Amino acid sequence: MDSGATRLRAWLFDLDGVLTRTADVHASAWKEVFDRFLADEGSTPPFDPVDDYLRYVDGKLRADGVRSFLASRGLAVPEGDASDPPTARTVAGVGAAKNRVFLEILEHRGVAVFDGSVALVRALRARGTPTAVVSASENTRAVLLAAGIADLFDACVDGVVVSRKHLAGKPAPDSYLEAARELGVDPGRAAMVEDALAGVEAGRAGHFGLVVGVDRADHADELRDHGADVVVADLADLLPFVTG
Repeated sequence: MDSGATRLRAWLFDLDGVLTRTADVHASAWKEVFDRFLADEGSTPPFDPVDDYLRYVDGKLRADGVRSFLASRGLAVPEGDASDPPTARTVAGVGAAKNRVFLEILEHRGVAVFDGSVALVRALRARGTPTAVVSASENTRAVLLAAGIADLFDACVDGVVVSRKHLAGKPAPDSYLEAARELGVDPGRAAMVEDALAGVEAGRAGHFGLVVGVDRADHADELRDHGADVVVADLADLLPFVTG
């Protein structure tokens, strides 16, 4: 990267796998729910918490993840609605079951952060650069508070906001564009940071000034192929870029 940091007026961050170590919690919750569903259907193989997670659910709205994974196995269920219990064999029911398991695991494990990511956010804020969180998770605010980093962001566009404003989920750029709008910054003057393939696709589709891929699962080449301008293993690697 060059000294283009001076052109960037805001930075937008995904949550799970970028700021907080909760991507594995999501993957574990999806595996428990999908494996139970597949067993009931007599379908194999079980959900892979790495490959299937990255390809079908990572970074997506909960309902989109359910549809995407089940479609990959040739399965379809009715949509249902928000009142469906976790036992319902509907898109909404499977999503509710996943959310219940996620919250149960989270309660036992707590929320840890990636130190390099938090260091980068703090460095940006020290320079007066606005920051935002953009996540498909409806639990984003609770996770930020539990992690103790909610005060580091000027805007939060999460699954609740996406639903309320009828925004398309990633890989559509709508949620990131909304965050840029809330910060009053043109997307071409904003950086966005993602670990999900759907996320970096959203960055490319939204024509953001810099799309950073964070490689947490040894898929750097795929991140580049899907839209990342630069890929790092740790966001601390970008500290010289924003402080130099």
